[in-house]
Amino acid sequence: MSVPIKKLSPDAKGHARYRFVVDVGAHPSTGKRRQVSRTFGTLREAKAEYARITHRRYEAAAVPFDAQTLDEWLDEWLAMKAEDLEESTVCSYTMTLGRLRGMLGHIRLQELTEDDVEAWMKWALREGRVRGGKAGTGLGVASVEMSLARLKEALDRAVARRLVEVNVAREVKVPRNLRKAERRAKSAIPPWNIQEVRAFVRAVKDDRLYAVFLLSLMGLRPAEICGMRWGDVDLTGAILTVTRTRTLMGNKSVVEKDTKSLAGQRQLPLPDLVKDALAEYKATQMAEKLAAGERYEDNGYVLVDGLGRALNGRQLRERAYTVMAENSLRRVRLYDARASCLTHLANNGVPDHLLARWAGHSDVRTTKRWYVKPDVEDLRPAADTWGEMASVPAPAPAPADGANVRCGSVSG
Repeated sequence: MSVPIKKLSPDAKGHARYRFVVDVGAHPSTGKRRQVSRTFGTLREAKAEYARITHRRYEAAAVPFDAQTLDEWLDEWLAMKAEDLEESTVCSYTMTLGRLRGMLGHIRLQELTEDDVEAWMKWALREGRVRGGKAGTGLGVASVEMSLARLKEALDRAVARRLVEVNVAREVKVPRNLRKAERRAKSAIPPWNIQEVRAFVRAVKDDRLYAVFLLSLMGLRPAEICGMRWGDVDLTGAILTVTRTRTLMGNKSVVEKDTKSLAGQRQLPLPDLVKDALAEYKATQMAEKLAAGERYEDNGYVLVDGLGRALNGRQLRERAYTVMAENSLRRVRLYDARASCLTHLANNGVPDHLLARWAGHSDVRTTKRWYVKPDVEDLRPAADTWGEMASVPAPAPAPADGANVRCGSVSG
């Protein structure tokens, strides 16, 4: 079968051109015939594109009609994913896909187009926020990209099951200039430097959660602190064992599970400052337990309120923000204390394999890429070292005028 490609007259620069027109099938709703026209500079390119389009047309013909909507397919896909993912991850997927259901969910899966997905992306970046900030403002680039990633994954599965011909979201991407702008905005908020860390330590010295805040400054994840029990704290041997996490899921329920990875299960030596603070905090909890009597919830968690009720990451974060505001400290995420810790350890010569172990990472490249963030003051020693290289030694002083300089041996 010959390929209906026509050679056109050369363009103004004398370059050859090849064009074809091909049916791409009927519109799924109207049944109206659809055609596309393509022009290329070489015959090879034209033949390749013609073959690709016709192959997709034949694939589409093999996909039977299905009235299933995108909403219905996402529900089915999430149910399948739930068999392989942790509960908190499924919750995250559900929330992430929830951002696009309102605009796209009602569309029949087989009628969803790239234009639909593109329109949602532009809307989300412009006015898609409904919580976590002023409603009606744009979502962050990272949030939109996460939603697109989950949609692409769900549509890939739909293609594999021959529910649709092609993943229409595959080539939808957030514009590069917006991604760069968000990276610049985030990089403008560095973690605390050593002076700010010390100011925070002074500010929380008399706070009931002083010991807990020190654990954050040791680089522990908030979820690791929330999941810690007193059985994980060896005050005699000054060793802390990290084995589990407690995470607030969807601002509604708390999920307790193993650490994020096997590397996250680790033991850390307790600095004297932290060990003494934890001992004092434990004594405070014992006194609170005696005072509360039967009202006290003796669950064994380290991070609890005055009645022994376990606190979650949001409550810990809000308390930290209050301290920052009351003491005029620069507001940063409590999680970023992890970067302050690991940057300080790296700057002070902690070997890579120990740095990764402290962070709970299996690969130090992860630690260095995301958590080691030196500032300009950290670079001062490098400037001094460069200065040593470029310094020109001062010339030897010239002999005084009239001095009798003699060479060789001196005889008596």
